[in-house]
Amino acid sequence: MASITLRFLVEPGLAGPGGLVHGGTVMKWLDDAAHACATTWSRSACRTVYISSIRFHRSVKVGELVEVRARLAFTGETNMNITVDLHSGDLSDGRLEKTAECLVVLIAVDAKGNPLPVDRWTPETPGEMALASSARAQFDSTRPAPLE
Repeated sequence: MASITLRFLVEPGLAGPGGLVHGGTVMKWLDDAAHACATTWSRSACRTVYISSIRFHRSVKVGELVEVRARLAFTGETNMNITVDLHSGDLSDGRLEKTAECLVVLIAVDAKGNPLPVDRWTPETPGEMALASSARAQFDSTRPAPLE
């Protein structure tokens, strides 16, 4: 499966004194969705190795519906680069607004934690191709330059 969507309601125990969800909790939700997507794709245990450019657009409130969408952007030999978008909103009007987004890189691992090869994912639509290109450029920009 190249994508996954998680949905749930925000419970009071997840919020701080002001009734807003902590940023760290939102980051966990982003990582959880990416992990579910990667594990489903690789059919193996996975480990997060990189989270890039987390962007928070708005706060999440108690009682809101949260929808976290994770999808493969591209795959390497052992890594899966996954874009994650989190939307949230009031159940009464049914509108969800973009709340946070990021790129997460995970690797498939065996029981000893050694990297495992993953199936290659090939983008098929122009939108998927653009996403793959953008995620690849972002990923490549984080890698150290080779020593000369």
